[in-house]
Amino acid sequence: MKIAFVANTCWNIYNFRRGLVHHFLSKGDEVLVLAPKDEYTQKVVDWGLKWIDTPLQGTGANPVKDFGYLKKLHSVFKEEKPDIALSYTIKANIYASLVGRFTSVPVICNVSGLGTVFLVKGLIGTIAMRLYKIAFKSASHIFFQNEDDKELFSSHVKLAADQMSVLPGSGIDLTQFKPSSMPSNNHVQFLMISRVIIEKGVREFAEAASFFKDEKEVKFTLVGRFDPDHSRSIEKTELDQWISGGYIKYIPHSDHIKTLISESDVIVLPSYREGTPRTLLEGAAMGRPLLTSDVPGCREVVRDGYNGFLFEVKNPKSLRDKIKLFLSLSSDERELLATNSRKLVEERFDENIVIDAYDRTIRRILESA
Repeated sequence: MKIAFVANTCWNIYNFRRGLVHHFLSKGDEVLVLAPKDEYTQKVVDWGLKWIDTPLQGTGANPVKDFGYLKKLHSVFKEEKPDIALSYTIKANIYASLVGRFTSVPVICNVSGLGTVFLVKGLIGTIAMRLYKIAFKSASHIFFQNEDDKELFSSHVKLAADQMSVLPGSGIDLTQFKPSSMPSNNHVQFLMISRVIIEKGVREFAEAASFFKDEKEVKFTLVGRFDPDHSRSIEKTELDQWISGGYIKYIPHSDHIKTLISESDVIVLPSYREGTPRTLLEGAAMGRPLLTSDVPGCREVVRDGYNGFLFEVKNPKSLRDKIKLFLSLSSDERELLATNSRKLVEERFDENIVIDAYDRTIRRILESA
């Protein structure tokens, strides 16, 4: 079987689809990755698959560039004739579905979060919604990462009930992300891993951190890519202000996320909405308590009071209060939250659950073709 993975970056494939790719390779399937070239391209090629450069502007709405991507994707599907295509991220989902319709290639889309389409009103969201309505009628199956997203999306885009289902995110490789002991620091380290954009709640994280700027026993670290070209990026001057204020340590990028998690006491994500946030899964798998906003996607990974705490979205004071609550806990109470985090991902978010769902869905689609 020939399987094409379609995404907006090789980074996405390397970080989120590794287990699924290796699953297919281990069965002797031929795997193609259709994504723009980036610093992770060679890493995925080293897995033993075929990469085809398909330039795609990840954000924005440039019809000329997007039409070029559509033509490229169409030519690759016609030439390579994959048995099935698996797509990820908004544009890849839309254009792969459209191309699949005209090349008779079944496409399984993964909606990892509704993002701009529902969070930001305006031209981009309107265009994306219209394209979704056209494209997803042709998709063989659509995976959502939580029930809220599935219900909200289907209220706008009418799809057959058997055309949709819910996955526990991209899953987590429990053999790679193992529990680690809590750090023996003389402070409590709160870690947020995220792109530096508004909808991830970085402003709320920074404002909450500012409440503790004079308390040496509490530290806050933000790790993630700053993208000034993103339409919803935080301004560089604002980021610099947080750093110069001394209440946020900023790390632009790291390939050592497991080390950063192991050196932290709590993982924080004040996002406005998610699919199933990978950073929370990684933190939980390594036995870390979680603080996150009470919104779709985030609350799937946190049971309030069991493995962490939920706070009100877009409310830095609510986050501050939950930070204070965590700081008031005894070491035994913190350890219990940590243990429960690992239990939760073992029960609900094991990567093998995702792999089995893809196997069943692919088999059903190909057998009915």
